[in-house]
Amino acid sequence: MKKGKSVKLNLFTPIKSMYGTVDSKNLKSIFINIQSWVTPIKETENWNRVVGNLNRQIKHSVFNSNNSNIFLEKTIIDLDLRVSGISTGKKSFFNLEVNLFTNEELDFKSEKLKLEIKKIIKSIYQNNIEKNNYFEFSKSKK
Repeated sequence: MKKGKSVKLNLFTPIKSMYGTVDSKNLKSIFINIQSWVTPIKETENWNRVVGNLNRQIKHSVFNSNNSNIFLEKTIIDLDLRVSGISTGKKSFFNLEVNLFTNEELDFKSEKLKLEIKKIIKSIYQNNIEKNNYFEFSKSKK
């Protein structure tokens, strides 16, 4: 019996966003997935530092927009952006997965949950993607 569910939320043009769960009957955790292609705007000596700072800034955005009445403060944030392949004029795949753990009994289809997820995605987009000084984001590789 399939219990996992996901919902696509294409809220912003340069990113693909969705959220889901592995068990919609016994909802304990939610994942948010944001995907995009990034092109470096300017050259830098240390891409490890740039990607590390981006990862930390995303963690701050999630933490600041997280509603502690719905989700626990414990979150898992996994940014996958390979620094070895980053060079100007070349697009690299950007994949972000945020795992949130529920604080209360929720229905996966509830409007309350959807609004909170949208708020977190909006915070990540506005603080870390839209205002990014190093990367230009686009939905496709072309």
